[in-house]
Amino acid sequence: MARLPRFVTPGQPQHVIVRGNNRDAIFCAEADYQFYLDRLKLACDKHSCDLHAYVLMTNHIHLLITPHTENGLAKTLQMMGRYYVQYFNFTYQRTGTLFEGRYKATVIDSEHYLLSCYRYIELNPVRAGMVKHPSEYPWSSYSVNAQGAEDARLLLVPHGEYVLLGADATKRQAAYRALFKTRISEKTLEDIRESTNKSWALGSDKFKLQIEKHTGRMTAPRARGGDRKSKEYLKG
Repeated sequence: MARLPRFVTPGQPQHVIVRGNNRDAIFCAEADYQFYLDRLKLACDKHSCDLHAYVLMTNHIHLLITPHTENGLAKTLQMMGRYYVQYFNFTYQRTGTLFEGRYKATVIDSEHYLLSCYRYIELNPVRAGMVKHPSEYPWSSYSVNAQGAEDARLLLVPHGEYVLLGADATKRQAAYRALFKTRISEKTLEDIRESTNKSWALGSDKFKLQIEKHTGRMTAPRARGGDRKSKEYLKG
C-alpha cells in the first residue's frame, strides 16, 4: 500500500513520534538528552515551529508541535536527524542509521484533543512503568507546563488552549496539574495512537472534513465493503 502524503497544515498542531531504528536505544546518557534538546530549540527556531510538549524516551520521542510553514515540520525533523545522528555515531563510535526512516504524525483538532495530547505525551514514562508520576521523569515538558520550572532553553511555546486554562501562569499550572488527576479514557488513548501511527487526522468529523478540504487527502480510513444493509450495497 502506498504511503499517504503528509498533512501540510501550517498553524495546526501535530503529534509526532520519532523511533529508534529496530526500536534500539537513541539515548544512553544524560548528555545525549541535553544535546537533543539544545539542537531541537535551534531547529524549531530556524524552521518556524512552536513546541508545546515533549518526552524523550529511551528509544523514541514524542513531540506536540505546531509548524507555521508548509515544510517547517519536515525540515525541523530532518535537521534534528542530521545533528543528532552525527553526534550519536561519533560519541558511541558507531556508523549507520539511528532513526526509523519515516516519522509518524497526526494533525490535531485543538479544541477536542490538544490537552489530551499534552497529557498523553507527558504520561508516557508512567505508562511505561518507568516512574509513578510524570513529575519524576526529567526528560519531558511536564515540569515546565505543570510546575512552572524554568525553561532555560526557552524551548516551549504555550498553545492557546493551554493559555486558556488560567488568567496567569500560576492558575494555568494548577489547572493543568488537575487534568492529570483524571485518567485518559481508553478510547482517547486508542484514537491518539491509531491516528498518529496510521497518519490519520485526530479530531471531530467537522474537523476532519475541514482538513480534507484543505489538504485534498483522506483523514480517516473508509469503511470496508460498504454498508451491507443498504440498498446500494445489495444492488451490487
